[in-house]
Amino acid sequence: MTDTTAGGVSRTVTRLADGRELIYFDEGPAAAPRPPDTRPLPPSRPSVELRHDVLHDEWVTVTTHRNTRTFLPDAAACPLCPSRDGRRSEIPADDYDVVVFENRFPSFAASPEAASPETRPSPVDGEPLFARRPGDGRCEVVCFSSDHTASLGSLPPRRIRTVIEAWADRTAELSALPGVQQVFCFENRGEEIGVTLHHPHGQIYAYPFVPPRSRQVLASLERAAGRDLFGEVLAAERRAGTRIVVDGEHWTAFVPAAARWPVQLHLYPRRHVAGFPGLDEDERAELAELYPALLRACDAYYDDDAPLPYVAGWHQAPRGAHDTYRLHLQLFSIRRAPGRLKFLAGSESGMAAWINDVAPEQVAERLREVVHKDG
Repeated sequence: MTDTTAGGVSRTVTRLADGRELIYFDEGPAAAPRPPDTRPLPPSRPSVELRHDVLHDEWVTVTTHRNTRTFLPDAAACPLCPSRDGRRSEIPADDYDVVVFENRFPSFAASPEAASPETRPSPVDGEPLFARRPGDGRCEVVCFSSDHTASLGSLPPRRIRTVIEAWADRTAELSALPGVQQVFCFENRGEEIGVTLHHPHGQIYAYPFVPPRSRQVLASLERAAGRDLFGEVLAAERRAGTRIVVDGEHWTAFVPAAARWPVQLHLYPRRHVAGFPGLDEDERAELAELYPALLRACDAYYDDDAPLPYVAGWHQAPRGAHDTYRLHLQLFSIRRAPGRLKFLAGSESGMAAWINDVAPEQVAERLREVVHKDG
């Protein structure tokens, strides 16, 4: 099935050999019909369980099947490269622009008996205090390019725009799934972060609960009693100016005043938008230019020719919070100096009490320098 997204990107939906969904996002008219996935794969039946931590009021995901996932294969065996020369990968076509498919090793997946997950807790070891339920949700992989050696920051604005269209499309569809509470688009980059595949890609998690970080923000918004807290933060950063990296017509990039990480960058839309589907044409166009420029600036931050390891997460409104929660990017790196990493030791890992060795104003000054040099 082929249709067209709001941004003029052709969208073709197909299935892999084990039943998982795969979607091609083509720049312009859809390519000729792609070949089917002929690999002898058994049906996909991942086992996912959520267990409730009653002291912290948090759900922990248990996924024993993920411990056998692919780990840093050679480029010749990359499962995200196109299928070529008799080698079959996760993508049957011999080329593509952007591809999204269901993760073969998901952290969340619809259970066969899927119903409202909130109504099906059951105890661990018969103890009612230890509730558990199926991890009904969905995890997808987003391949940004067929070029194994590329990075998201190296791609042209046209390709970034296609990625944005894919994020918007998937956010809209996944948000409509029963039980999904929040959709999170993110990219892990670098072995130091823990990536298991070098091919340029990101992921999308459709959570069956509101994750702890979002719950903290929602609690702050509730205490703000109707104030636009995101808007207030953005306005205060723009007034101060010392941590602003780029101030565009529709987007503002800044280092937050209370940054936790050695390199940290936030990107906010200037108006209130709950998620990618709500972005208008001008906002998407500016983001397609600005985002890769910021990623290139991050790579140039240390002047050591080593790509910056980072996590770039796009936070979107949880279910029911579209009027108060604003779409925004939070990017951070664990590299605190060339060749040195920030490890989360006792205070951060044990107590979630953060200690930053770098002044946020210093980080913003360096990012402004490299952004302007690149531009």
